Amino acid sequence: MNLCIHGHFYQPPREDPISNYIPDEIGAEPFGNWNERILAECYAPNANKSSFQKISFNVGPTLMRWMNHFAEETRDRIIAQERWNYDNFGVGNGMAQSYNHCILPLANLQDKITQVRWGIKDFELHFGHAPVGMWLPETAADTATLCVLSDNGIQFTILAPWQVKPEDGAQGPYLVELPGGREPFVVFSYDQELSTRVSFHPSSTENGDLFLESILSSRQENPEGLILVASDGELYGHHQPFRDLFLSYVLNGAAEKRGVQWTYPGKWLKEHSVKSRAKLAENTSWSCLHGVDRWEKTCGCTPQAYWKAPFRAALNQIGDWLDAAFLDVVAPIFPDPWELRHRYIDVMNGLMDTSDLCYELAKGNWRKDQLNRVQDLLSAQYERQRMFTSCGFFHDEFHRIEPQNSIAYAAKAVYLTERATGLDLVPAALALLRQVYSQKTGLKGDIVFSQTLLRAKEECAA
Repeated sequence: MNLCIHGHFYQPPREDPISNYIPDEIGAEPFGNWNERILAECYAPNANKSSFQKISFNVGPTLMRWMNHFAEETRDRIIAQERWNYDNFGVGNGMAQSYNHCILPLANLQDKITQVRWGIKDFELHFGHAPVGMWLPETAADTATLCVLSDNGIQFTILAPWQVKPEDGAQGPYLVELPGGREPFVVFSYDQELSTRVSFHPSSTENGDLFLESILSSRQENPEGLILVASDGELYGHHQPFRDLFLSYVLNGAAEKRGVQWTYPGKWLKEHSVKSRAKLAENTSWSCLHGVDRWEKTCGCTPQAYWKAPFRAALNQIGDWLDAAFLDVVAPIFPDPWELRHRYIDVMNGLMDTSDLCYELAKGNWRKDQLNRVQDLLSAQYERQRMFTSCGFFHDEFHRIEPQNSIAYAAKAVYLTERATGLDLVPAALALLRQVYSQKTGLKGDIVFSQTLLRAKEECAA
């Protein structure tokens, strides 16, 4: 029996958008913030037990960037364990993730491309090889997103079983047809019942032997098949205490004694061919049974979140204004202005500076006196991407820190754009965000925006 456990390891950006430091977070005690606490409870213990060598996993780029500064030892162990698989089997067990954890079906095409390309570059920077799979935030998928993955060399993703419609009751993994002459794309669907038990029923993972016996007794033996369990990686030691011990136990010997072979999607694809076919259920996800409604309006998941529709509409409009200002300045200089943004990840990763990137892409039209304006606009585009982090829309309440951070990123993007172009988007943005408020506390979006804008101006003046 081929078995795989996938862990989705991710934390949203917790940094204050002006200072770029994480403030002390209530509830994370005795640690200063949640990243530090989850590191101690989950990331470090699992890395120390070499569990990252035998599972399939992705580490979100915002979490990996934090580890670069505050958890280098754990980061290096995760990388070494993934690299062991790559060196021994020719394919690693790590998957990339689109960069800012945006809901890609709700993103425009250029944002899809930026998110995917930034995610690939982040993976290559850390793991030293190209990824063959990519984890989609909240597994939210549509055909356009799969096309972008395919166009950028990604071969597969993992989705929930209800996100695919098998032909003739076929078992996965599946080939999903893509338009435009592209090769069919591979989708692994996870085992719904097992994944639900692991994620939401703590008693099911209290005893590793019983867990394995239950799989063997309830799943038909299929040497060519793959049983895939998918869950949040933070479950193993943080959301559920001691599950790092459970994971280590089942990975190291307990399963092999029962004839279970640990594998991962990339390795399975090297050893097997995919024959089953399925159609994609458009605009679906693993954490909202209403498709992707949770991130743009009220739905059964967050039925009282009346702030979401005007919030999504406001950020979409602000994003369009920021893009127009970006293109007004950049398009006359660069033959492909979006390629400049896609490639900006090389500057973010310290592989080159903005001036060198501009010189490479401007095709002779570049002048040094344009550097500050273009740098501000690229920085604004980075903040614009952060505006749409999924966490800002996930919960029922607007007064949480996540949606406030999304507005703060918008405010910083507007400020940087005004500094570069003189375009004052503030009055129009405030008018939109005034419609966004918490029914519980009365907090309004325009207040958060104004406060961040003031801090950005003060920081610049200092």
